[in-house]
Amino acid sequence: MAQDAHKTLKDDWDSLWQQAGATPAPGLFDALLARYSEAHRQYHTLQHLGECLANFKTLAHLPEHPLEVRLVLWFHDAIYDLGRPDNEARSADWAQAEILAAGLPPAMAERVAALVMATCHNASPVGIDAEVMVDIDLWILGAPAERFDEYERQVRLEYGHLPERVFRVRRMAVLQQFLGRGRLFSTREFVERYEGRGRENLGRSLAALAAGT
Repeated sequence: MAQDAHKTLKDDWDSLWQQAGATPAPGLFDALLARYSEAHRQYHTLQHLGECLANFKTLAHLPEHPLEVRLVLWFHDAIYDLGRPDNEARSADWAQAEILAAGLPPAMAERVAALVMATCHNASPVGIDAEVMVDIDLWILGAPAERFDEYERQVRLEYGHLPERVFRVRRMAVLQQFLGRGRLFSTREFVERYEGRGRENLGRSLAALAAGT
């Protein structure tokens, strides 16, 4: 990781815990960076974490508990083992344990864990904090075309163990599920900025998958 990128992450981490008025466990920052740097990750990486933290700045005025949303951004993909259905639950457990170990209130730890679980994307987010968190996590759908196409290549690499035909069928189902929503995003800011481009990106990707290109 480039030195400037590492500094940006460390500055955000230090600012987060200073705002919380607590001290994280020694080595937690490095442990999280190591997780996001695992060799099998291609999309759920430090790049994704950095993009999430950057996008939070756009929506920072919206959450009821902005500090907790920032904590969720750090932990939401902390555990990412391909083929396991409980990555979010394990990430939520880790976040909850670390928050409690730092001496922060149990109610905060519970809310953070619930927000991590919202990134399963199996239901519409409930509450402004969840809406903000899910919008940030799904920002990539409305990213500029070049970045979105890179994201699609990264997802394919993460699932490189799947035969091409199987991957295409599964990926098309995921993208069609997103397109089938009334809206891709929940917050007014992201709807205005990214909804149209997100639908264009998804449509273009679906067409390419269907054509086998």
